[in-house]
Amino acid sequence: MEDFRRAYMQLCKEAGVEPQESVLAQLQGTRAAAGGTRLDLSGQSLTVESCAVLGRTLQKDTLFTELGLSDCMLSEEGAKLFLSGLCSNTTVKVLDLKGNNLRGAGAEALGKLLVRNKTLRRLVLEWNALGMWEEGFSIFCEGLASNSCLTQLDLRNNQINHQGAAELALALKRNSVLQELDLRWNNIGLLGGRALMDALQQNRSLLQLEMAGNNIPSDILRSIEQSMEHSSDRQSTMRESRSRTHVLSKEIQILKEEKGRQFLSLMETIDKQKDEMGRSSRNSSIRVGQLQEALSERKSTVNALTAKLQMTEAALAMSEQKVNNLGDLLTRVKLEKTELMERHSKDIKKHQEDNVLHEGKLLREVNSLSEKNHQLKNKLEERERRCKSQQDQIFELKQELTNSTAELKLRLAQAEERLDMEKRRAKQALEDMDSLRQKEVDHINRHLEESERALQDRILKLEGQRIQLEEELSRVKAAIVTERAQAEEELGKVRTQVRLEEQQHLSSMEEKLRNARQARDEAQSHCTQQKQTIAELHARTGQQSIEMDALRRRIDEQQQELSGKEQEKMAEVARVRVELQEQIGHLQAERTAQSSLKEKIAALEREMKALSTSHREALLDKESEISSLLERLRMKEGEIQRMREDEAQRASFLQNAILTYVQGSTLGHLSPKK
Repeated sequence: MEDFRRAYMQLCKEAGVEPQESVLAQLQGTRAAAGGTRLDLSGQSLTVESCAVLGRTLQKDTLFTELGLSDCMLSEEGAKLFLSGLCSNTTVKVLDLKGNNLRGAGAEALGKLLVRNKTLRRLVLEWNALGMWEEGFSIFCEGLASNSCLTQLDLRNNQINHQGAAELALALKRNSVLQELDLRWNNIGLLGGRALMDALQQNRSLLQLEMAGNNIPSDILRSIEQSMEHSSDRQSTMRESRSRTHVLSKEIQILKEEKGRQFLSLMETIDKQKDEMGRSSRNSSIRVGQLQEALSERKSTVNALTAKLQMTEAALAMSEQKVNNLGDLLTRVKLEKTELMERHSKDIKKHQEDNVLHEGKLLREVNSLSEKNHQLKNKLEERERRCKSQQDQIFELKQELTNSTAELKLRLAQAEERLDMEKRRAKQALEDMDSLRQKEVDHINRHLEESERALQDRILKLEGQRIQLEEELSRVKAAIVTERAQAEEELGKVRTQVRLEEQQHLSSMEEKLRNARQARDEAQSHCTQQKQTIAELHARTGQQSIEMDALRRRIDEQQQELSGKEQEKMAEVARVRVELQEQIGHLQAERTAQSSLKEKIAALEREMKALSTSHREALLDKESEISSLLERLRMKEGEIQRMREDEAQRASFLQNAILTYVQGSTLGHLSPKK
């Protein structure tokens, strides 16, 4: 009891739950009895945590055989945890769960308990609600059907309807242990009563079934009572038959004892006759024993001689086997020696070839790395040259850009001056249209030719500069070509328009101004693009310098790897030399061992020859002795055969006399009994 209390306290601490004082007081008040102990917690409100702790403590076997938990206000979870702990218990035989309002989950837990528990005899479930949930009650009925230990079940006031009664009837058909079932004050009805009545026709173990207060017709109740009476009568007849079989078995045992006594008396008489026969046979056996001792002595001498012969033959066979084994060993040693020499020579050759190949590989790697070094150095020099050339080109491009911008500015100023001059000339032409038109046309043509020549010279210079520049400067060239074409078109338009009207001449001049402004904007955009290209070239030069640093680092790393590989090569060569020296030492030691083995083999061969000659002489002597002994054995065996025939005749006479005596004595004993 104290152990159970300690276990309960320990589990409460592990679960972080305070133990209930009512449970502790009840544990202190209970004392162990001779037939077990009852733990009565009726009327105590148990929490879910305390139910879980009690279930864990009851998983192991305890002193409690009865548990009283009536009116404890158990919740569904608490009942489930408590009953899951009882599934593995093997000491509790009575469980009282009256008035705890158990429903679906509680019914399922009870069904699992009935399936797994093998010691529970009585279960009280009065004043619960197991029948309210059909699924849970069906699980409970399945557990009851598979149970093999429960004999008393109380299901009063559990709201069981006709469907629950049908499930219970199916369980009763399969159950063969339950003896008492109380179903009073439920709502079974007509259908449930009929289902139970049908189940009782197959059930042979149920002796008491209480069905009051279930709205069942009186005829069904009477049939149920009659079936109960029949089952009770059946049980009484079974008990009477068992008692009669017990009495008959006792009488049979008494008869067996009497027959055993008679048999013992007969066996005693037979033993006496056997003693008399034994005395007569002892005398004959003594004589036979003496003869057998003589025979055994002679056989022992013969066996000793045969054993000696076998020993000598075995020794000869062993010596021959040793000789053969030594010869095989010699041949094997010679073969192994030749194989070892060949293997060693092959290993040395392979090792030398591997060393040569390894040295060749290392030299190739060194040469390849040196070539890579040289190539990387050449690449570095080429990259440096390219960087210098690119820097020079960038500087030249900058100068050309400055020159081109200055020239474009001069062109714009000249174009504006020309426009002013042309306006003035146009005004003068308005005053003297007839006289000065031809002069203005010539003057304009001269100015246009001069401007064309200047533009052509400048275009040629710009084209030479654009050829030196990259693809980006080609856009500037295309713009200048378009300007030239536009200028030529404008000149043609001006010539035609001046001839036709002065207003058209003025509009063409305005268009020229617009085109010149567009050319100026395009030149400025080209300048900005060239600036962007210069910035990109600067970025490329920075990237190339970074790549140069990375290449230099790689060269340093490869040089370090080359030095490390050279050191490894030297270490491998030294290691190979050491291994070769060790193998040569091992071979020399094997040679010395082989020479010593040869000497030992020669000495053993000499000894074997001497032993074989001595054994042959001994064998000849033993064969002569064996032939003489065999002749003596034949003589003795003839004498023994004669003596055996005489003894057999005597034994047959004695046997006939004993049989006649025994038959006469058995007839004399049986006649007075009759």
